[in-house]
Amino acid sequence: MVGTEGLQRPSSLEEVVLVIILGVVLLILGAILDIPILWTIGIILVVVGALLWILGSTGRAVGPRSHYW
Repeated sequence: MVGTEGLQRPSSLEEVVLVIILGVVLLILGAILDIPILWTIGIILVVVGALLWILGSTGRAVGPRSHYW
């Protein structure tokens, strides 16, 4: 069994940025490959990531977290 002592959970800002980057990548792939579902998922991820970033930066509690940045 491998220990998890050396592993650290990424910060909330890194998670939000990853969601936004993944959304943008899916948007680009959906546009280039003409796959509508990738385009739709990309839009959803970008909007959710931006919303979490904005709500977290205003200091409002979002779900169980007090901030997402």
